[in-house]
Amino acid sequence: MIELVIFDCDGVLIDSERIAIRTDAVALASLGWPMGEEEIIERFVGRSHAAMTAEIEAHLGRTLPTDWWEPFRPLHDKAVTEELAPVDGIVEALAAIDLPSCVGSNSSHRWIRRGLTLTGLYDRFAGRIFSGAEDVAEGKPAPDLFLHAARALGVDPAACVVVEDSPLGLAAARAAGMPSFGYYSGMIPAERLAGPGTVVFDDMRKLPELLRMLAAS
Repeated sequence: MIELVIFDCDGVLIDSERIAIRTDAVALASLGWPMGEEEIIERFVGRSHAAMTAEIEAHLGRTLPTDWWEPFRPLHDKAVTEELAPVDGIVEALAAIDLPSCVGSNSSHRWIRRGLTLTGLYDRFAGRIFSGAEDVAEGKPAPDLFLHAARALGVDPAACVVVEDSPLGLAAARAAGMPSFGYYSGMIPAERLAGPGTVVFDDMRKLPELLRMLAAS
């Protein structure tokens, strides 16, 4: 039985990763660590802001101010306002999924709410949104966030399914003992999403049938 579907937010519900990567490239160059998009994806996609900050500080050998991101926020906000959209096919998928669901993202509550609101998805998940940045001691790839979501909603972790688009998120699902679906958007190589208990797929419109197949297995 599947009693809960836990969706990541960025790259699964909202098509925000490419916007963030562009902004990150500008920010990293300004800080003195120029980096191409492929390396940004490899190092930072799926990680929390705190984890990203820690890695930048380790590389630069200095502590960043707590508001180091603020000079780049207007650039990111402008792109988000003008470009942010639901992930292709997710609206159709959600309409066809009648299972209980929630959001489990490493992002902050502020960002999750804004992204879901701008894309018209917030009302579907209101009251069932969990942040790895704020609600647990450790975000993904630790299992804490997914276990917290299951516990908060009164569901056995073994009855949960995770939908993710990053290796870190899928590692968290495996650590939590939850089967998972790895969405391949063309950004992260599909082979990096593969692993025990994970089904890799490339079209959100296929998700309802994949869930039905898992429930019947």
